[in-house]
Amino acid sequence: MEISLFIKVVLMGIVEGLTEFLPISSTGHLILAGSLLDFTGEKVKVFEIVIQAGAMLAVCWEYRARIFSVLRNFRHDITARRFVFNLMIAFLPAVVLGLLFGKAIKQHLFAPIPVALAFIIGALIILVVEGRNRRIVRPRVDDVDDMSTVDALKVGLAQCFALIPGTSRSGASIIGAMAFGLSRRAATEFSFFLAIPTLFGATVYSLYKERALLSVADLPMFGLGAFAAFVSAFLCVRWLLRFISSHDFTVFAWYRIIFGVLVLVSASTGWVNWNG
Repeated sequence: MEISLFIKVVLMGIVEGLTEFLPISSTGHLILAGSLLDFTGEKVKVFEIVIQAGAMLAVCWEYRARIFSVLRNFRHDITARRFVFNLMIAFLPAVVLGLLFGKAIKQHLFAPIPVALAFIIGALIILVVEGRNRRIVRPRVDDVDDMSTVDALKVGLAQCFALIPGTSRSGASIIGAMAFGLSRRAATEFSFFLAIPTLFGATVYSLYKERALLSVADLPMFGLGAFAAFVSAFLCVRWLLRFISSHDFTVFAWYRIIFGVLVLVSASTGWVNWNG
């Protein structure tokens, strides 16, 4: 592997891992990073899906005890069964809408300018929800095990907004869950767990659909990117869980606004040649 390709692959993996579970849009950052690094094309889109699976494995490792407990007790523990059922309910809306509209979204919205606009709009929604939550003494749902099927469906519908690049899958599910009455920690943890079927399904589907583009020669690139995403995502998840214990998501909203405005200004003035 050429040194320039090695650096691009590692950087893209790090970007994916650091942004997948923060409410700042990993897809948006990958589009922008790929544009800056001149790392684009149909095969790169498949690469971006694969490294998301690396980030997903970081959540599996962080919550391995909980996952094994659910699998071990699924047959006779109603709480474990409800947890799995809620994940399935939350997962399905994005699957249906993704299959129906995914192609059109990729054709028209996977470009820097639409991503920048989604960054800013998503930031305003975060500010509104956090402002409302400051006026609420106690959330309705404190723990993921206390979620109802309706709660799971609402979070799943909120996650569908992440089909728009720049919106953020974690941001849509976390902020949506908080808007529906979940505590910040419950919303964050459920978003982490929801990432497992969502990213795994996206990876399998993308690899099957684009199998003609793949070859054995791609394995080092995909493996290196996935590993970089795993390491950076693991560190990010650990940090985020500590962060939300004493902070809200307002800082991420302002980051989104500043980042989105910079992209729009640099594109309009020609400072950066954002290729779509």
